[in-house]
Amino acid sequence: MNAQTPMPGSFSAKLMSLLDNIEYRRIESSEDFDAIERLRYRAYKAADVLPVGAANLIDDIDFDDHAYVFGVYYFEELVSTVRLHYVTPSHPVAQSSGVFPDAIDNFLDTGLTLIDPARFAVEPHVAAELPVLPYITLRPSIVAAAHFKADRVLQHVRPPHAAFYKRVFYADTIVDRRMTEIYGLELTLLATNTRTAGHKLLERYPFFNSAEHERRLMFDRDRRQGLPSLTVLPTARLVADGQVPGAVAGVHY
Repeated sequence: MNAQTPMPGSFSAKLMSLLDNIEYRRIESSEDFDAIERLRYRAYKAADVLPVGAANLIDDIDFDDHAYVFGVYYFEELVSTVRLHYVTPSHPVAQSSGVFPDAIDNFLDTGLTLIDPARFAVEPHVAAELPVLPYITLRPSIVAAAHFKADRVLQHVRPPHAAFYKRVFYADTIVDRRMTEIYGLELTLLATNTRTAGHKLLERYPFFNSAEHERRLMFDRDRRQGLPSLTVLPTARLVADGQVPGAVAGVHY
């Protein structure tokens, strides 16, 4: 058994097994965006966190050059979604900037690059059936950090959820709780230091790992290569079984 292969019956093994039935789709078409907007609405309404006065749940930065919107499909059913921003000093667009501008500016002023997940939403009727969906849905943020060699993965979350990100993603608190006007609730800002915690994260949770070709399919935007792949299959099992190298073995983390 490869050193990274999760032990049978372990939590990681269960997540790895679930990945076998997961597909990621990078959302590009108007039809797919319509489905994402409906999913966001159902999820936010169920959680009572609909943005105050929002006319719709698709906004301009969904189409930013450094934004990547993903739908997560389980047995070909759309079950969750997340939007990622690759944030750099030369391209500072970030969802987190709306609530924590000083903290984001401090990161960028020191030359750091960031992955900023936002618009996380899980289909309400599936959430109870698959309580591990947050791990699956947030996996692209770790894949993105490896692809872009980002210094931090951000998490702007409700304070009761902070413990999850500290435990799973080794996140540090950057800004304590703060009331937000857009949601009418408190949020806190955390961040995972990929340089110090990335290797440890991938060793503990090998289902977050990825092969180079998966990272390229998810995030390359070279128009010379034609249209993006509609479906991206997770490669964590290939990495765990030693069939392909993963981020943990390379220079990405």
